[in-house]
Amino acid sequence: MFGLAVRFTLKDEDSASGFDALVGETLPHIRESEPGTLVYAVHQVEGKPLERYFYELYRDRAAFDAHEEQPHVKRFLEARGAFLDSVEVDFLSLQGAKGVAG
Repeated sequence: MFGLAVRFTLKDEDSASGFDALVGETLPHIRESEPGTLVYAVHQVEGKPLERYFYELYRDRAAFDAHEEQPHVKRFLEARGAFLDSVEVDFLSLQGAKGVAG
């Protein structure tokens, strides 16, 4: 399995609303058309209203690469910059889990 964690820091409250709307447009496409995307969880960070945290888990690196090539993901990646102050990405190697086929 292949995963990543992403922390987005948004510019301001208006940017947070726009970013959340963009995520809301993108998520249904990921659910419906990406069988190799096992987990795609989007979180608001408690006590930090301008932060969002994504946890993504893919069947393998090829599934992640396929995710990145989807039109809805390309649109998200192109549009998100208008809302962001910063982004941090950590690529993860799953060592153990509960509730995830492995």
